[in-house]
Amino acid sequence: MTDLPEVLDEAFWNDRYRSSHRLWSGNPNINLVSEVSDLIPGTALDVGCGEGADAIWLARHGWTVHGIDLSSVAIERAAEHATQAGADIAGRVTWEAADLLAWDPGATRYDLVTAQYVHLPSGQRDVLYARLAELVAPGGTLLIVGHHPSDLENGVPRPPRPELFFVPEDVVALLDPTEWSIDTAASPARTATHGDHEMTIHDSVVRARRLGDD
Repeated sequence: MTDLPEVLDEAFWNDRYRSSHRLWSGNPNINLVSEVSDLIPGTALDVGCGEGADAIWLARHGWTVHGIDLSSVAIERAAEHATQAGADIAGRVTWEAADLLAWDPGATRYDLVTAQYVHLPSGQRDVLYARLAELVAPGGTLLIVGHHPSDLENGVPRPPRPELFFVPEDVVALLDPTEWSIDTAASPARTATHGDHEMTIHDSVVRARRLGDD
């Protein structure tokens, strides 16, 4: 999708999800799998969970997951996919439709907070990611993944909105070094298919561990 309205609100995302029976592949994000596979399962918050592929993958690997997304259509679809995956999986995941910038989780803290490709303008993004960091329990992990801004220069079909994209250092700068250990701050390349040809795209990946007792 290379053109976006100025405001990406609930109505926009609900319409986007209604435009297709399945908007995404149904597979977990590759960076989630590579960065989380070595972690001990616990409680997880999947932010911007979409149709639920990441949350369902986490549940299959022993995590107890709360999936949250702005789109109520996406949440309904995610719950259906979890049910289709079986009672054991569905029983490990709860779902919630909410505005991430206004959502109040109360005192709940998570062993893993993951946000995959949640793209907001830089001011809103910084507020959101700082709040997500606060939701990580001591000893827990924050995983942030997004599209790298270099994609805009390399012919990758992205919305012409540079403010939506970020480099790993942008996320690391939000984390107090006295409270966090950075495990990953990288921009890995991967191959993706667009139309009838392949292209190389880059992600911004930050995995950080909150210091303190587990």
